[in-house]
Amino acid sequence: MKLTPEQTAAVAGWVAAGDNLSAVQKKLLEHFKITLTYRDVRFLVDDLDLSLKDQAPKVDASDVTKAQPVKTPAPARPAAAAPAPDLPPENSDDLPADDEALPPEDLADLPPSDSTVAVSVDTVTLIPGALASGTVTFSDGVTGKWIVDQYGRPAFTEVSQPGYRPTPADGQAFMQELSRALQQRGF
Repeated sequence: MKLTPEQTAAVAGWVAAGDNLSAVQKKLLEHFKITLTYRDVRFLVDDLDLSLKDQAPKVDASDVTKAQPVKTPAPARPAAAAPAPDLPPENSDDLPADDEALPPEDLADLPPSDSTVAVSVDTVTLIPGALASGTVTFSDGVTGKWIVDQYGRPAFTEVSQPGYRPTPADGQAFMQELSRALQQRGF
């Protein structure tokens, strides 16, 4: 494909401005009514000796000391505040405010609480979309089944007492025990 000097200058300007191949392809169609495949645009940019700007800096994969730590998304709320999926939500006045709850990353640093919350992790998770699952027994004897989804959010799938909400102390103890149990399993 031969371009006029005006078209060549326009393509060079778009690439210098940081446009990717897809944007150059669209602009060629819009401005000059030239239809090219993505591959043809790639060849055109190469033929014009233009270099695309990287949107993300490349990391040297051979040197792990230069790698940036990957941040994983934290759960939006503690599991104690999450209603069971099949239960209707109750009055939200009895839920702790977001600023009262501890961030999940701080829960692992807390000393063991006085409540007796027992968390167990299933050896095999058969629930679609769940990375881990297990059971919990709260200090008042109420039991439930929990999951952690692919985004790291804990949730209850079943609770033995309909409409049950654990106490804030039990909720924090559940998150601590869940964190410890999952860390022991390598999560």
